[in-house]
Amino acid sequence: MQQYTLQSRWVAEGNALWYYGLRIGKNMHRNKIRLSKRQRAIVGKLPASLTDAEKRVLGALMGEVVVPVEEKRRVPASFAEARFCKRCVANDFMIPGLEFSEDGLCPMCHSAEEKGALKSILPTVQALPVSERSRFDVAVFYTGGKDSTYLLYYLAKRCRLRVLALTWDMPFMSDLAKKSIENAKKAFDNVEFISRTVSKSDLSVIYRRLMELSENTCACPSLAYVLFYPELVANRVPYFVAGNEPVQMLGLYYNRIAPTVAYTFSRSRVLNALINIGRVLTLRPPLKKGQFHTLATMKQLAYGDHFIKRLVGYENELVSNIVESIRQVPHLLAPLKRAIRSSSRTGNIPAFVHVDFNDVTEGGYDWSRVKRLLVEECGWVAPEDESKGLHTSCKIERCKDCTQFIRFYRCKSKMIPFSALEISLASRDSLRPREEWLYEMEHLLGFSLTPVEECALMRSYFEEKE
Repeated sequence: MQQYTLQSRWVAEGNALWYYGLRIGKNMHRNKIRLSKRQRAIVGKLPASLTDAEKRVLGALMGEVVVPVEEKRRVPASFAEARFCKRCVANDFMIPGLEFSEDGLCPMCHSAEEKGALKSILPTVQALPVSERSRFDVAVFYTGGKDSTYLLYYLAKRCRLRVLALTWDMPFMSDLAKKSIENAKKAFDNVEFISRTVSKSDLSVIYRRLMELSENTCACPSLAYVLFYPELVANRVPYFVAGNEPVQMLGLYYNRIAPTVAYTFSRSRVLNALINIGRVLTLRPPLKKGQFHTLATMKQLAYGDHFIKRLVGYENELVSNIVESIRQVPHLLAPLKRAIRSSSRTGNIPAFVHVDFNDVTEGGYDWSRVKRLLVEECGWVAPEDESKGLHTSCKIERCKDCTQFIRFYRCKSKMIPFSALEISLASRDSLRPREEWLYEMEHLLGFSLTPVEECALMRSYFEEKE
């Protein structure tokens, strides 16, 4: 008799089926299908032959989710076996469960025109005022990587603002990033640099829990927020500015971390008015643009996801695991909670805003031109391999790629590897030759089913402590 099974990447979990992949068109974010009790019983015995009555109970699941065994798709085991998008470098090895349109486009390229306006979940700015209440106009997190160095250059040299540059001196900062930071201190005369560390004993506790949850120790930038938010409040810094490759913000949508409304929230007068009515009724100052985003970010780290966020299903697994890990060291959160209460009560909240690099860079944020500018103007030290365009400040970045990839590949995590989305989106409209993107994807990132060498470097941190 004909045997049936769940199609590849569909997994039964509790009272629902989950799809571990990125779907196409109207199904893009329809990764969860709730099951009735009778459907759960039938799905639970698959693979198996099915009676006509059982097929009727499964209904629309038949043919798409429940298929004959011989029609189950095979997940590629390497780039050589993968199917690639005709426009970008997205493929179904790097993103297992990636669906394609009839004309061979991945979901990112298929929806490019429709979702092209999704720039940032933060309010975007190009110009910021000089502060009359603080000796700083803006603050940035500075890692010595290419994105944070470009942001520092734009704010300090192009806009001539007084910048507070905040660096978390984490254990895995690359040597090139350290050199870039030292060179930046010489290049900028209107920037004050502050560096902070977490004690080895506290960091070891956080990292061990994070390893249990995420199988890596990546806690940037969340742990930096915890360290520096009290500093921003104490210095009355009016703006905290984020700047990333534009694709990093857009990737949040495709990873089902941020809904489309998140990209327009800051422009919604109705939603902001409702929030401020609530604040006025509780005798707190109304929020200015970007301040809601600051409080939401800091409160998530201090107290966890808001129940509404969990209810609608938009959760950031990466941040949730970091929050759970930081909670293992309660005294680290105490200053953050005090700063949240104080700033919310007084209205002294640094507005969290975003500079879109494409908007402020003539001709767009082109990697080759930007790299030359950073080297000449900021003393930035580039990676030895000139093809590397993503993530240049961390020694274990490939380890993060690898662990995220393996967990998603094996259906242990619902989070698509961030770098997989970012390189796909970056290559979509880039002027760089496709061959360069393919080289970076295959050789410089961590998409491997066996641990990359950086994973051993990460583990060595714990071996040193024992």
